[in-house]
Amino acid sequence: MRPYRGLAIIFGFYALGEFTSSALNLSIPGSVLGMLYLLAALLGGAVKLDWVENEAEAFVRNMSVMFVPPGVGIVAYIGLLKSQAVSVFGALIISFLITLLVTAKTVELLRGGKG
Repeated sequence: MRPYRGLAIIFGFYALGEFTSSALNLSIPGSVLGMLYLLAALLGGAVKLDWVENEAEAFVRNMSVMFVPPGVGIVAYIGLLKSQAVSVFGALIISFLITLLVTAKTVELLRGGKG
């Protein structure tokens, strides 16, 4: 019965997030809201980590399966990707550099300055 409890908790918070996003017409995806609700429940003590830990680890171990559909989509639209390659790769490089700089500055601030 333990795996069912963990799955019920995880999917329950997912459903709560989807319902909230839909009911309030939010631009935040319901899955993200569900994760935030689960985080709050874990931090608040309403849900114990050992109730969901094994099921969450199983999802993480099998996460690569979730990347198959986007990969197929890229292959299906390879012609469009080739025609827009310069702008797509330019955006990827610029976003990578911005992420790198923001991460470095955040770490620097959290460590209390340089060094």
